Amino acid sequence: MARYRFHCTNGSECVFDAKGTDIRVPSRLVDRAQEVARAVMDMHVDQADWSEWRVTVCDLQGRPVLRQPFGSAAQDAGSHGLG
Repeated sequence: MARYRFHCTNGSECVFDAKGTDIRVPSRLVDRAQEVARAVMDMHVDQADWSEWRVTVCDLQGRPVLRQPFGSAAQDAGSHGLG
């Protein structure tokens, strides 16, 4: 099992994951990134445009292992009246 950090940014605002999450199966990184994106959108309901936001998943050495735009998480939030 490895620990990863899920940081979110739009280039000017940042939400940092200081604690990280243990992930047993690397294919789960994408699912967790979408969960994190939805959680950030829930915290910032006044934000209307998520097109520039992305999740960068890093290992504990700070190396990026995945970059994913909010994309489908933003569409899901919009369909539930959160976007």
